[in-house]
Amino acid sequence: MIGVKPENAACYIAVLERGEPTTIEVKPTLADGLAVARIGPRSFAVARSRVDRVVTVGEESLALAILRLMQLEKCVVEGAGAASLAAFIAGKLPDLAGRKVVLALCGGNIDLNILDRVIEVGMVADGRICRFTATVSDRPSGLATLAALIASTGASIEDIAHDRAFSGPDLSLVRVVCVVETTDHDHIEQLLTTLRCAGVQIV
Repeated sequence: MIGVKPENAACYIAVLERGEPTTIEVKPTLADGLAVARIGPRSFAVARSRVDRVVTVGEESLALAILRLMQLEKCVVEGAGAASLAAFIAGKLPDLAGRKVVLALCGGNIDLNILDRVIEVGMVADGRICRFTATVSDRPSGLATLAALIASTGASIEDIAHDRAFSGPDLSLVRVVCVVETTDHDHIEQLLTTLRCAGVQIV
């Protein structure tokens, strides 16, 4: 049996290191159901004889685990419930590769507003959304050329905004903040390479 704790609330790790319940500083985490500053002595006594080891996971892995469960399993799980999958996404359990493993997906109590943000964070972590700032000509066709270059890579523009006030002293240029839908991290690199090769300055 393997336990998973968020890095921002790793009270069980502190117990294992010091041999007794210890109060730690808890930072914000998606796994709020695991956000405990101090494990109780009874809980520790029960877990100590049953849990073989404990690993920690970061917030990005938790967000991606929630997203993956929605995509692949059609399950809406809160951060604490998705922690078991997050451990595999974070690469914390390589020795279990190829073996049959049971993941306990416990807890679906997630706020819808938080879920919306988690989906976006998960998509960013997955390389499905990319944001960058480019400097282009502020003359006619400047923005159209940028849009055509983005489209040529198969990416889709989700949002675009001009930033003239902070574009520098050259009034012929403008900074454009782009949010683009992509397929993965390799696609993002392909997109940025295409833009740079076409002379577009990425800030």
